[in-house]
Amino acid sequence: CFSCQEIQDRLNQTLTDGVRVLKVYDDFAKIKHLAYLSCDLTLEYDNGIPADAGSRILGLFKESEVIVEKKGKNGITEQNIIPMIRKLEVQAVSEREVRLHALVCCQNPTLNPAQLAAAVENYLPELKPDHSRCRRIEIFDTNETVFR
Repeated sequence: CFSCQEIQDRLNQTLTDGVRVLKVYDDFAKIKHLAYLSCDLTLEYDNGIPADAGSRILGLFKESEVIVEKKGKNGITEQNIIPMIRKLEVQAVSEREVRLHALVCCQNPTLNPAQLAAAVENYLPELKPDHSRCRRIEIFDTNETVFR
């Protein structure tokens, strides 16, 4: 049997760039109960945040349909990401950064938080950020209890 550290090392060797396992637990929930990802997506604007960016971005995600392309094993498909956004807050955190704090589906279906930035770029091209970065905060089960 492998130690938690050995499992963590093996997983990190095989995961895609930008994704890493920070901790492995001995006593854990079944992966089928994994449901939501809490994350922060920061949109960076080199010349300052465009006027009304926060309210316009929030308005976009209040629409009933926002279609983005998703790359998968079978090629590129289109999907409506709105049903996969459980919660979303938008806030200017500096003169150059807008932060989207989101709770999104992370399994069946899965919403990659980078798709939120892609939606802003596609639907609000004048608000396209110069850079974006995403940070995972926590993962949850179907009851929104921390998943371990």
